[in-house]
Amino acid sequence: MLTPVDFIRDLFNPLLAFLPRALIVAIIAAVICGIIGTHVVLRGMAFIGDAVAHSVFPGLAVAFVLQGSLILGGLTAGAITALLVALFSQNRRVKEDTVIGIFFAASFAFGLVIMSLSPGYSGSLQSFLFGSLTGVSNHDIVVVSVAGSAVIALTLLFHKELVAVSLDREMAKVMRLPVLALDILLYFMVTIAVVMSIHTIGNILVLALLVTPAATARLLTDRLFPMMLLSALLGAISALLGVYLSWSINVPTGATIVLVATALFLFTWAFAPKHGMFAGRRVSA
Repeated sequence: MLTPVDFIRDLFNPLLAFLPRALIVAIIAAVICGIIGTHVVLRGMAFIGDAVAHSVFPGLAVAFVLQGSLILGGLTAGAITALLVALFSQNRRVKEDTVIGIFFAASFAFGLVIMSLSPGYSGSLQSFLFGSLTGVSNHDIVVVSVAGSAVIALTLLFHKELVAVSLDREMAKVMRLPVLALDILLYFMVTIAVVMSIHTIGNILVLALLVTPAATARLLTDRLFPMMLLSALLGAISALLGVYLSWSINVPTGATIVLVATALFLFTWAFAPKHGMFAGRRVSA
């Protein structure tokens, strides 16, 4: 197994220039997902992460057919789906998770149809399904950095409003908050977080990066802002260790990052000082 020292050497090896790029993108994406994932977990809407992850699929397929930007295609498809979900969810007779399920399935089905009509698609799109270390370019680093900065800025700017809607939608309406606009904003930020994570995680596993670090942080603190910081930190640690282990033992990058994040969750679930499984036993002892 590759030692941490050897891994650091590989990061500075000019012949392996893709490796530090992949690590940077993975860490930035994990931080973005950690911050946005806090609101996803708070609202109990993990399903939207899965829906958005699959809804970007037709955008990727269309972009591939037109030889365009896969990131732009994914963002466009995800944004359209997020907007439709937010609009249709305003009719409270049909629950939000039902609307999400409808558009999630339709988007993924549309992507499959497009792919079936496009010869030679499988190899080029496989990395977007399962992640890839070698598929990250310098341009991707710039795009992810800019998009990540925008998401973090929007989250901080509308933090109080997003929390108010998450805790009590009806009260938020009474307070004259733009609930629909805030829903669209949150869905759109989830879309950006998902698309930014596709390179290293893949859209099959990206839900875990969006939810697992935030759920872990929730076991460690009762306060929202520290939860966001912890979630971002845990996501970054998962990305760092995941890329290292993936490179070291030659296993899929996205799956390794997810397994590291899951291991951190399981350890925290068992041993968190206040909310861990064995916390009560330690106190009573």
